[in-house]
Amino acid sequence: MNDPKRANALSPALAAELTAVYRRELRAEGVRAILLAGAGRHFCGGADLEHLAALQSASALDNRLDSNRMRDLFEAILRQEALTIALVHGSCVAGGCGLATACDFVIAAEDARFLYSEVRIGFVAALVATFLPFRVRGTDLRELLLNPDFVSADRAAAIGLVNRVVPGAELAGAGLTLASEILNKASSESIARTKRLLLELPGKTLDDRLAIASEANAAARGTADCRRGIATFLAERRTPDWRPPADD
Repeated sequence: MNDPKRANALSPALAAELTAVYRRELRAEGVRAILLAGAGRHFCGGADLEHLAALQSASALDNRLDSNRMRDLFEAILRQEALTIALVHGSCVAGGCGLATACDFVIAAEDARFLYSEVRIGFVAALVATFLPFRVRGTDLRELLLNPDFVSADRAAAIGLVNRVVPGAELAGAGLTLASEILNKASSESIARTKRLLLELPGKTLDDRLAIASEANAAARGTADCRRGIATFLAERRTPDWRPPADD
């Protein structure tokens, strides 16, 4: 994100650009991971408040359409089948927290701080509340959304909001290292299928969860990656190196 003068605020234009990127079938393009960072002093200051102010005199339909644009952005990140990693530094506020926590992994610089500020301005973190439970337990969820104060990177890591905390100078390198470590030892196809499953299971009955899981288990056995993984282990007593060939 590259609008540092406005702390990378989520303007309609920026939201549309991000949605377009995350909606792409990146794995089909040979992209196995996507890292999200913000230019300037901060990761993201959240929604464009000037835009929201203008919508206060707009119709209910216009507000619904604008809300749907944000829904599309978060859904695109959640459903992106490539590995997604957020690199957070400085302030990460409201919708910016949503961007980060919709990703598979969040790496925070030591100076990062997180704030779900919606109730401070009479707003509701409605969209974020649909997927934040994937990361934090109920008591911490309520603390974050109902008692809005900045949370340090270390505290965010302690409650599960963040996966790793690193010195600011090492943030970009830590993101690349994490992506490389995961993708060297894990099948991108398996990662994609696991991500789909994790989105599908919550809220279902036990019978439905087991039925969905059984289907996913059976379908995975027929993939080329599963056949390669089993064949490699039986022949060589090791798991495959999942890195693509050097000429890819």
